[in-house]
Order: sequence, then structure tokens, then C-alpha cells
Amino acid sequence: MEILELLIKKWCGKNSYAVKPLKQAGSNRRYFRITCNKTSVIGVVNDNVAENQAFIYFSRHFRNKGVNVPEIYLVSADERAYLQQDIGNVNLFDLLTDNRNDYEIPQTEIINYYLKSIEHLAYMQIVASDGLDYNYAFPSKVFGKRSMKYDLNYFKYYFIKTNGIEFNEQELQDDVEKLTSELEVAGAKYFMFRDFQARNIMIFNNEPYFIDYQGGRKGPLQYDIASLLFQAKAALPEEIRIKLYRHYLNCVSKHITINTELFTQHYFGFVLIRVLQTLGAYGFRGLIENKPHFIQSIPYALNNLKFLLYQTDVLDKYPVLKDICTQILELKAFQNNSESKLKGLKICITSFSYKKGIPIDLSGNGGGFVFDCRGIYNPGRIEEYRELTGRNQDVIKFLEEKSNIKEFVKRTFEILKPTILNYKERQFSNLMINFGCTGGQHRSVYCADNLAKMLSSVPNITVYLWHREQNIRETFTY
Repeated sequence: MEILELLIKKWCGKNSYAVKPLKQAGSNRRYFRITCNKTSVIGVVNDNVAENQAFIYFSRHFRNKGVNVPEIYLVSADERAYLQQDIGNVNLFDLLTDNRNDYEIPQTEIINYYLKSIEHLAYMQIVASDGLDYNYAFPSKVFGKRSMKYDLNYFKYYFIKTNGIEFNEQELQDDVEKLTSELEVAGAKYFMFRDFQARNIMIFNNEPYFIDYQGGRKGPLQYDIASLLFQAKAALPEEIRIKLYRHYLNCVSKHITINTELFTQHYFGFVLIRVLQTLGAYGFRGLIENKPHFIQSIPYALNNLKFLLYQTDVLDKYPVLKDICTQILELKAFQNNSESKLKGLKICITSFSYKKGIPIDLSGNGGGFVFDCRGIYNPGRIEEYRELTGRNQDVIKFLEEKSNIKEFVKRTFEILKPTILNYKERQFSNLMINFGCTGGQHRSVYCADNLAKMLSSVPNITVYLWHREQNIRETFTY
């Protein structure tokens, strides 16, 4: 902070200023809004000097070419901190999600911002990149075959393997080699923003402004428009994506001549690369680092994967990759459920096997309760009950006669009820309750079922019951 304070005093010319930390996203960069004499700037602190140099150089270059990017005011001597123009708090993604209900077509105003952003993108990529020194690019100068393989490895190690998907390593590499070789033909001739998505498009003075292009490099045109139109949580309807993509083709055609058919063929290949890279990022940030925002975004990314798998032929030439994507869409943990549209407090009660891990809270709230049922005698050790579940009358009778399971569930209800009533009073929307045992088949199923019944005494709640290992889902409104 000392280096930033020196810049602030130099900019402000006095010691009277206010500093407010801004929310940190996925990177290690720290942002601050500094206010002095009713004007404000954004202060940035980042120990990665090469990344700073890339952002500062790109900002100055593109601003000189008339692109809407923030002005850089001051840079510290060690280049670990800098001050940039404050272009406000409103980004296109927030406008999109705040002004529509689920799956509605975005308002005309929002679509117009998308159209304007696409016009700026084509200009930035093709015209304004003229004379750009890619030696400043970080961490790579070119997005080519090597970078594509890096993205696909990210997907392999942080999503495929994290979720226990089965595949043949060598056959997958064959598909990766084929895919990246075919996309390499698209060329890497123009500026590639790398993370061109609605969160990085700020709306300032009714115009789109761009941020977070420090990862930019020379690359194919298709990657950025694929990133924008298939941004997972933006969930743009297909008819809107088609309209915006056609607009992009028209914008590009004003600057260069393209073969539309071949361009579009490569476009869907880069959509696939981007969607898989996104799942890799969500796997790392969400499943490994346990950051709720990224976990919550996984089902949206899977909707994009479903579109590619069932509404395009892009995966048909890559059989192993196609099989992996099919397996992913069958993962129980990420299948969308109907409770998202229900009102009031939603209580998700899940039975699970500890061998397969504690269920992920897709509401993004974290917390909740996990009760370990392994201290109760296991019917699964007895041959006649091994293939049954905690819903079978013989198993229920055994558990109630041979263990204290009824008392166990009663005590969990006594623990949970004060929290449930408090959540209702404070108008919270979600609470997750998990019961785990060795196989997620007998004891945990019994406990989840019986707690769901006990909650019928609590009015105005919706109970979403999920027996994960049996893939059974039920909803009760009390």
C-alpha cells in the first residue's frame, strides 16, 4: 500500500483523500477507489510486474487509437502500482442480469450495448491493433496451438479428473491434437482480448468501455466473439446469439475480407475451446479453491456444453472428447433442478456417500449442515439388506429396532429448527442439510426422508429432497 499512497499523494496534491477497497475477482490484483476533491481514480496494486506492463502498454496504445479503455494516469517506479481512470461500477453483465427474469430475452437497451461492444471489438482487433508491440503480451505473445492445448489441459486436470470422469489418456490426446491442428488454420493475425465477456465491459457515459485485457495477445478473431456470446452465466438465448454473431461478421467484413463459411466453422471450434477452458477455471476456482461464485456458475457452463453436444456437430470428429462431454452432462451433482424458481426458503436435504464427497452447494451461499450417520449400525453389512435402500420397509424396521436412528433424526431436527425459523424471519432463500454414510444408501437415506417429513410442521417452506447416489429427486411444499 505504501507505493500506492505515494501515487495518490502525487495525484491529489494533498493528504486529504478517501480510499475504498473494491471487491477482488479471480486474480491477485487489488483495486481501490480513491476520492479527492470530488473526483476519483482507481488504484491498482499487483506484484506481477509483467502483467502490469502488458495492461499499461495496451491501455495507452488502444486509447491513442480511439478505443474506449481507461486512461493510465500514474505508474510507480517499480511498476507494481498504478492509477487509472475511474469508469464507474456498472458493467454489461450486471445490466443484463438485473433487468430480466430467468431465460427472458434481454431488453432492447441491453442488446444495443452488446451491438456497440461488438463494433468496438472488431475495430480493436483489426484496425486499432496496427502497430501493437506484442513483446509486451503476457503471459504469451500468440494464442496458437500450444495455448489451445494449455486450455484443454486445464479442463482435463481441473474438471475431468476432479469429477472422476473415465477416459483413455492417449485417445484424448489424439482428439486434442486433431482439434488444435484444425483450429490453428484459422491463424493468429489480430489482437485477441482473451477474456472478452460482459463483466469486462463497463457502461460509462452510455458507452461501452473495456477492462481486463492484460492477457491479450495475437490470435484468431473468433475466440473473443465466442467468449462474449457463450459467457456461461449471461445465458444469452440462441436467437440473440445468432443476431449478435451476424452483426460481428458484418463488422469484421467492413475491415477485412473473410470466407464466412470457413470462419463460422472455426468459430464453433473456438466456442468449444472456450467452454472447456471455462469449465477448467470453474473446476479450479470452485471445486478446488471452494469459491462459491465459480461453483454456482458450473450449471450455466454445462448448458453451453449441452448446446454444443446436441445442437451442433462440432464434437462429432472427436469421439473421446464427445464421450467425456456426455459423461459430464450426466453428473448428478450439476444437474439443474426445478427448485430455482420456487419462492421462500428452500431447504435442500441430501443423502450422500462419503466415498464420493460431500455435496456441493450450488446456491453459492456455502454453510449449511452436514450430519455423519456412520455412527449408526450399517444394514449394508448384512447380505439380505445389501441391495436395498433406507426406503425399503425391511431396512426401516431393522434400523428402528437395532439402532437409535429415530432419536438421531429427532435431535437433528431440534438442532435445525431454530436456524430454519431464523432464516425465514430474515428472508434467506437457501439452506442445505446433508446426511452422509458410507455408501449413501441406507442410513443417510432414512435420515433424509424422515427429516423431510418432520419439516412438514414448519409452514411456508419448500423442501427439495435429493438422494444423490440413487439419483432420486423430490420436492415438497409445506
